[in-house]
Amino acid sequence: MKTMTCNQLGGACELEFTAETFEEIAEMSKKHGMEMFQKQDFGHLKAMKKMQNLMQDPNAMQEWFTSKRREFEQLPQN
Repeated sequence: MKTMTCNQLGGACELEFTAETFEEIAEMSKKHGMEMFQKQDFGHLKAMKKMQNLMQDPNAMQEWFTSKRREFEQLPQN
């Protein structure tokens, strides 16, 4: 198991996600983001805007995703 925070994944808080794979962590982060969107949390909305801008360039989004996967893989096991 490895742990990353919302902030490490481009979010706005220090909520921790723990999972075996990066895909599981990404899914947890996505779910958390949807919850924060529904609550209209200002910090998370601001972070989502940055991600939306990044998604405008498929290459930039792929590079971001690859770097986060690499960061996850380099983390120590919990």
